[in-house]
Amino acid sequence: MKFNRAFVLLFVFFCLQSFGPASIKIAKLKYNGGGDWYANKTSLPNLIQFSNQALHLNLAAEEDIVEVGSTELFNYPFVHLTGHGNILFSDQEAKNLRNYLIAGGFLHADDNYGLDKFFRREMKKVFPELSFVELPFNHPIYHQNFQFNNGLPKVHEHDNKAPQGFGLIYEGRLVCFYTYECDLGNGWEDQEIYKDPEAIRLKALQMGSNILQYAFTK
Repeated sequence: MKFNRAFVLLFVFFCLQSFGPASIKIAKLKYNGGGDWYANKTSLPNLIQFSNQALHLNLAAEEDIVEVGSTELFNYPFVHLTGHGNILFSDQEAKNLRNYLIAGGFLHADDNYGLDKFFRREMKKVFPELSFVELPFNHPIYHQNFQFNNGLPKVHEHDNKAPQGFGLIYEGRLVCFYTYECDLGNGWEDQEIYKDPEAIRLKALQMGSNILQYAFTK
């Protein structure tokens, strides 16, 4: 099943603003290769709760799990990928993910440290004609409900690098947003897991809600 971008956005907008039972779900992407796709177990429920409150959305409280090669992927307007290690897409999985993104889906990938070289390699299977580009700080994804004039917030330090936000842009549309060297998903986790200051957690959740808002409205 494929979906038209304009139809999806209209449907999502209607459902997100409804006052009935939550009918829109987001999903975490399950991949092969041995990497811990299941990392950050509390991150998406916390992001959903924050975004529902801050943006008056109507997302289901828990994310689903969806495999890269499954036709069920097309049921989710937004999917999230994270982990620390290896990722491996088969040819069929790469084609399925490509079709999903071209059809109007959105992928947010967050490097949980150690993901970078594997994720970039596999996304070349998905879009061999595209390369990741760093998004400028004036990109709309940084200026949704919350303003991030200096780009991504820094949650955890690893290699003494500034956080960077990269994108894959297909026919003028951002289809994949990749957050690198910031540990954004860790900032969404329950406070007792990393014991980050609440100010840092708040910035992470605000940026996460910007990503959701951008994905649902652009």
